[in-house]
Amino acid sequence: MSGNTPRSALVTGASRGIGRATAIRLAANGHRVAVNYNTHEDEAEVVVEEIRAAGGTAIAVGGDISDKDSATAMIDEAVAAHGAIEILINNAGVIKDALLLRMKDEQFDFTMKVNMYGTYYCTHKVLPGMVRGRWGRIVNISSVVGMRGNIGQSNYSASKAAVFGFTQSIAKEVATRGITVNAVCPGYIYTATSADISDNQRDTVMTWIPQGRFGEPDEVAPMIVFLTTDEAQYITGDIIRVDGGMAI
Repeated sequence: MSGNTPRSALVTGASRGIGRATAIRLAANGHRVAVNYNTHEDEAEVVVEEIRAAGGTAIAVGGDISDKDSATAMIDEAVAAHGAIEILINNAGVIKDALLLRMKDEQFDFTMKVNMYGTYYCTHKVLPGMVRGRWGRIVNISSVVGMRGNIGQSNYSASKAAVFGFTQSIAKEVATRGITVNAVCPGYIYTATSADISDNQRDTVMTWIPQGRFGEPDEVAPMIVFLTTDEAQYITGDIIRVDGGMAI
């Protein structure tokens, strides 16, 4: 985007879906992008090659954000290649659905570890550098399910609701340091995760969405990227839906 200084950016869970679309757009804006993956290395490398083919700068960095040591090593690798992280997109997330009566502790713990603790680990690691540089943009990807809940997703809903409080608290803590912290809440988006739902589930979900369709990753990424720009410097602690009206 014209008028914005090229920065060092990290997008977690960037091998596919919303993360992929966001990484590509950040690179198109001139930023040096670290494309994080956990298990989909080949897909992350494809994203990197697409960025480079368009004249951008990117590397793939593997790491499990639910593990503090792995997340730390991954960020260290990104910093060594591109400099201190100035833009952090906490996008990686998982879903382990079950009715609460049938949910296992492992399902609840795993979902919280990735969706909330992973966001904490990555933010905690990069924030000191942003404070020293007196500039930073953090965008946490939550979900409308964190706002309204959903049957069979008490763990996912709880993890994404926790991101709201985390976002707004950190936003207050660093507001005078040139750092903004916001959350984007997608609705149902065509991704690898949503592809697994049944036709009956899809038909039911469609009745919840005023626009009557699922969104695309490229309809969410522009909002995420906008929040990283100089034009968005007076927006912080906000929770922004991109959901076709689902949570109205």
